[in-house]
Amino acid sequence: MSMFELLDESMPGDVMAAVADRMIKRRKEHGLTQAALAQKSGVSLGSVRRFEQLHEISFGSLVNIAFALNCERDFDALFSQPYYETIDDVANAARRDGRRA
Repeated sequence: MSMFELLDESMPGDVMAAVADRMIKRRKEHGLTQAALAQKSGVSLGSVRRFEQLHEISFGSLVNIAFALNCERDFDALFSQPYYETIDDVANAARRDGRRA
């Protein structure tokens, strides 16, 4: 992998910040303050603030917030895509599933 390819790759902090930013947007779309979201989700106000500011939160708290914002289905895609290391892996999986590669 070249240096330029590495620069294009997301880092864990980038992903966490993007998720936090989308959650803030959704919270505001619902017209909720941080305190109102905390109460509705059962997550402490400190945890909501820490997530919005530092992008740190437990997975359980994130799931509770997602339910409070009617976004629980967003987790359905997480880890749902198969991993292929080579094109042969893709072809073999297609054959196993009865498809043409």
